[in-house]
Amino acid sequence: MDASSGGPPLTYAAAGVRLDDAEELVRRIAPLARASLRPEVVAGVGGFAGLARLPQGCRRPLLAAGADGVGSKLLVASALGRHETVGVDCVAMNANDVLAVGAEPLFFLDYLAAHRLEPGFVATVVGGVAEGCRQAGCALLGGESAELPDLYKPGEYDLAGFCLGVVEEERRLGPERVREGDRLLALASSGLHANGYALARKALLERGGLRLDRPLPGWPPAPGGSPPPTLGDLLLEPTRIYVRPVLELLRAAGEEVHAAAHVTGGGLAANLRRVLPGGLRAEIERTWPEPPVFRAIREAGEIEEAEMERVFNLGAGFVLVVAAGAAEEAARRLRAAGQEVFPAGRVVRA
Repeated sequence: MDASSGGPPLTYAAAGVRLDDAEELVRRIAPLARASLRPEVVAGVGGFAGLARLPQGCRRPLLAAGADGVGSKLLVASALGRHETVGVDCVAMNANDVLAVGAEPLFFLDYLAAHRLEPGFVATVVGGVAEGCRQAGCALLGGESAELPDLYKPGEYDLAGFCLGVVEEERRLGPERVREGDRLLALASSGLHANGYALARKALLERGGLRLDRPLPGWPPAPGGSPPPTLGDLLLEPTRIYVRPVLELLRAAGEEVHAAAHVTGGGLAANLRRVLPGGLRAEIERTWPEPPVFRAIREAGEIEEAEMERVFNLGAGFVLVVAAGAAEEAARRLRAAGQEVFPAGRVVRA
């Protein structure tokens, strides 16, 4: 059979990928990236690779790198057609990880893959990434977008990111600096952040039969008498970015801060174990308020407390390990920078 008899010549567009939109995507994304630039950036969006210098004055710099995604929180965004803030989550999950070793996040790259890359949709998502970079003080240096109709169903997409930071070697946070008697300071979360959504969705939507467009039962009105937030509002609350208040503390009293933990999958106890040396453990005291959305998950799913603690942050999104004599002053500085902070226990012998 003559190959030419099967119809018109095959094109990439006929296979589901539209190259003509690529220039339009770059045109929309470039100004978003420019708004987050740092002075170290040499070349950003549009080339084959972003280029940047290390900040001036570095003596013995260590590069800190992280990679993470938003996960199944994207399913909530897709169900509601609200994609404005998932980019903030993407930056937060990476920048907070880099911050946990004491590093200042410098540059960020995003990866967005979807069934179809409609330019307005991409601009909305990347606009959230740029806002996250602004909050974290890092530059959106570049990224990649991929239209994959054979891999993703219509309406499906994935968003991941990569962050690079820098810290002077002698100021690096970690287990080597932790001592018995150090105090724990818990920095309040904004909600679920971007962890545990598989369990949260199953508990709230499947077992609990709740709707994303309705408030949780019994949720009080917002201040001023405005309607209470919907369940979708609560689940799409962006991940808190801790970079600015923590870096302010490290610049002022870095020698008193010994370690830090970003509370993600595994909960508070498991993430604290990652930054404590052998022979020591965290004696945790939960003094911070738990956001009510966690109670709703617990009750709708009939989830045991040990499982809740193992999966969710339960209101503490980032924890600092601080010298005992400096904990009160560190908490004062964090509050002055606008961060809610609570005593959370101490480091003791295992």
